[in-house]
Amino acid sequence: MHYPKARQTLMSLAVASACAAAHAQEAPAKAAEAEPQSVVVTGLRASMQSSLNLKRNSDGIVDGIVAEDIGKFPDTNLAESLQRISGVSIDRSIGEGSKITVRGVGPDFNMVLLNGRQMPTSNLGDLNGRAFDFANLASEAISQIQVYKTSRADSPTGGIGATLNVMTARPFERPGLHSSLGIKGVYDTTNSNLPGDVKASKSLTPEVSGLYSDTFANNTFGVALTGSYQERNLGYNTAAVSNGWRGPFRGDENNWGTIPNGPSDACPACVVTNRPTGAQLYSVPQNLNYNFNGVKRQRTNAQLTLQYKPVDTLVTTLDYTYSENKIQTKRNDLSAWFNFGPSSSSWTAGSPSSPLIYKEIIPLKDGAGTSDIAMGAADFATKTQNKSLGFNAVWKPSSELRFELDTHHSTATSGADSPFGSSNTLGTASFSRGTTTADFSKDFPVLSIEGADFVKAGQQVTGSVFTNQYMRGEIDQTQVKGAWKVLEASELKFGLNYTKSDNRSAFSNQQRDTWGGATKPSDYPSSVWHQQSVRQYFDKIDGSSNSNLFNQFYTFNFAQVRQLAATASGKPELYLPKTYFDNDARTSEKSKALYLQFNTEWDTALPIHTAIGARYEKTDVISTALVPAAVNIKWVSQNELPITFGDPTFTTLTGAYHNLLPSFDSDIELTQNQKLRFSYGETIGRPRYDQIQGGTTLNSLVRTDGGTGSQGNPSLKPVKSKNLDLSYEWYYGKQNFVSLGLFKKDLENYAGQSRIIATPFNLHTPVGGALWNEALGKGCANTDTTCIRNYIFRNHPTAPGVTRGADDALGNATGTIIGQPSDPVAQFQITSFSNQKKANLHGAEINLQHMFGDSGFGVSTNYTFVHSGLRYDNNAVGEQFALVGLSNSYNVIGIYEDKKFTGRLAYNWRGEFLASTFDGSGPNPQYVEPYGQLDVSLTYAINEKLSVQIEGINVTNEITRVHSRTKQQLESVTQNGPRYMVGLRYKF
Repeated sequence: MHYPKARQTLMSLAVASACAAAHAQEAPAKAAEAEPQSVVVTGLRASMQSSLNLKRNSDGIVDGIVAEDIGKFPDTNLAESLQRISGVSIDRSIGEGSKITVRGVGPDFNMVLLNGRQMPTSNLGDLNGRAFDFANLASEAISQIQVYKTSRADSPTGGIGATLNVMTARPFERPGLHSSLGIKGVYDTTNSNLPGDVKASKSLTPEVSGLYSDTFANNTFGVALTGSYQERNLGYNTAAVSNGWRGPFRGDENNWGTIPNGPSDACPACVVTNRPTGAQLYSVPQNLNYNFNGVKRQRTNAQLTLQYKPVDTLVTTLDYTYSENKIQTKRNDLSAWFNFGPSSSSWTAGSPSSPLIYKEIIPLKDGAGTSDIAMGAADFATKTQNKSLGFNAVWKPSSELRFELDTHHSTATSGADSPFGSSNTLGTASFSRGTTTADFSKDFPVLSIEGADFVKAGQQVTGSVFTNQYMRGEIDQTQVKGAWKVLEASELKFGLNYTKSDNRSAFSNQQRDTWGGATKPSDYPSSVWHQQSVRQYFDKIDGSSNSNLFNQFYTFNFAQVRQLAATASGKPELYLPKTYFDNDARTSEKSKALYLQFNTEWDTALPIHTAIGARYEKTDVISTALVPAAVNIKWVSQNELPITFGDPTFTTLTGAYHNLLPSFDSDIELTQNQKLRFSYGETIGRPRYDQIQGGTTLNSLVRTDGGTGSQGNPSLKPVKSKNLDLSYEWYYGKQNFVSLGLFKKDLENYAGQSRIIATPFNLHTPVGGALWNEALGKGCANTDTTCIRNYIFRNHPTAPGVTRGADDALGNATGTIIGQPSDPVAQFQITSFSNQKKANLHGAEINLQHMFGDSGFGVSTNYTFVHSGLRYDNNAVGEQFALVGLSNSYNVIGIYEDKKFTGRLAYNWRGEFLASTFDGSGPNPQYVEPYGQLDVSLTYAINEKLSVQIEGINVTNEITRVHSRTKQQLESVTQNGPRYMVGLRYKF
């Protein structure tokens, strides 16, 4: 029995299909008459047909997307394209797809390859993760993305959800001259809906891309060069309980302190009016924040590919890929922080219960409030660079034997691109906040403030944080592969692999914890504060029209006010980031692997093709971390006790693991156009870098109820998954198919995140010490830290560890109090990790692609159902393990294409999913609510060389919303906006 697939790659099959379609279009009419069964397709329909062939001719379950033409991928963002594939969902950042979840498995456990090579990761938004950020790659140089949903012995490990192979254009795949130039104008409506201090000067930005590919010397030498440069100015506005929800607490407890993970300060039940009773769980917000963000992005991509074929049996390829993604962010915000004093509220029924109205009572003094109305700003920039140099040689000494050598060195580096660091916050405040109310009854949380008076209590800089982050991933990989056709319909595949992966993540904080007032209002001229209103920036969110909204705040230029604060403080160095890293974690993983796979076909009544293989891999881990040595705890304001750190030291820990990973694929041709597939395989996903880092790291800010920290475990094993897949496929036309897939994953060795109580460095805290207790004995309440500090400063200004400062504008004493040897030793909740969790999930995928004859119309749609019994229990207290990213999703894509017009209408929907089991406060869930987005594009071919394109992204202006245990427990709600593009593309 003839077995052609053993000698063809998926790429060659897909490209051959696209080339055949293009050839059919160019063939003379007489030739077309000679082959009436040919279907002439071009452009988008050719892309969809190639994707169909990719799926049909694969070993195992594979989906993919093929470029419409060289240099013309269907979407402007690779992640946006991937979400069109069944089972693939995306996480969005600044309105674009960035990370992917596949079949309910989160971004850290999906492996991304570039031309078959494992790529390093670098993302300051997740400093220790393994997820690849697709926002760094432009789509112009991409010819195809392959999504392997079942395991393959010859693929690098790490993809439990899927292994994705991003393939770039190579000149030998399309001999001859191909070149094109594209220009676009991008209008992002979100930039127009921002305060002036953060808005970019223009909303219309350029994109330029070009491609050149040619072969020479009778197709023995080829060169391809692609490049693109894109600018985008955008904005987004978010209302959030940014520091999470405090709790949950039980209604039948008399004080906070008896609740697990609750604060130690007492709060008698009589103070909290109308709170839930009995066994009901309830939570209260830490704060309420409105923030307004302006973002500028510049993305540069380039690739050079050289191919040489000295003899017919040898093809060599040398390629270099470069990408740079620069992002500048400016932010202004308004927030109120709750002090957990007397309150009166209304609540939802049942358990857990959430406040519909949370009202904290703050008495007025001389007609004005005494607490702070906080207004902050940020101005920072980051840069990410990816570089990859690779060499590939394919030698075919005979028609039965094939060898391949592939090696590459790739890096991904992210860091600050601003003198103000990779992130920062400059806090200002007017100390005139009275009774404060938060209304959570609608999608938009409404903040109300009584007694605000910016004249009596002028704005001043309070605290500040300047952060420098750095992340670098580096991979050196060499792969040797072979294939031997041992029988007419059988093939033996084999190979060796060596991978060295190095990751470094480092950061430092320059934090000035003087939130009670670092300077005076008189240090700042009134002209630096620019009055704004809140409501106009959230007009698309239900509830923002509430007349009770505190609608006034002030923005300011970060750089200008930072300079004034630095001058007024007399310590300008504290208003810039550190030039060194306090925390520096370095992890090296060395993996050696070998694999065997045997493919064959069986001469049975129904043709059967099987592939059975195994991959053995051994990994050694070395993890070194720079651990800051904590010296003391210094009480600087009401609820803030920062740690003083001394010189850091490096500590090193090691680990190792090995795995034997079998795989089996089988497909049965029920008829010429129908296939039944069955697959079993075992895959692994490596732990996050923060889970395996050495040393104990303490978070710099301690509260009155203690501190927090983390400690890694380099001996962690990877998550292991046993995967079953069953799929039915019916190809009822050259461009039409329907499929149903069922899958099940049993996962083990998840790293459980748990907290232990420890006393690292034996740090003493003034909380609960002799001076603290004396103040309680003189009438101060345990929760009234202002009273306690005033008593200590006024009665013991020269006691050991006490440094008395001047009174602030409200008459409260300022200064610092350092813990003494006679004071209690501070307790820290230390987060660590161990292999202790298991999970399972199952689901189904339905796909339909149908072209309506020669009408030009077609539709592609799919639905994915994913379920797991391991879900978060909203009515439980404490830390939990639950699968994140699990959600149902569907896509509907309608197309029309003729000789002149190509139109596409694409709607993508993702159901609610658990994004995290921790919020800013502690062990609380974060659910992303259902989100659907409509994108449109229309291309008109002016002639065979020149075309014009119009695109719209998020044209229905959807919002994104995240909540905790109930819908009323808002985590964040964000208003974005549509983005429109107009472009020209010329083919030379």
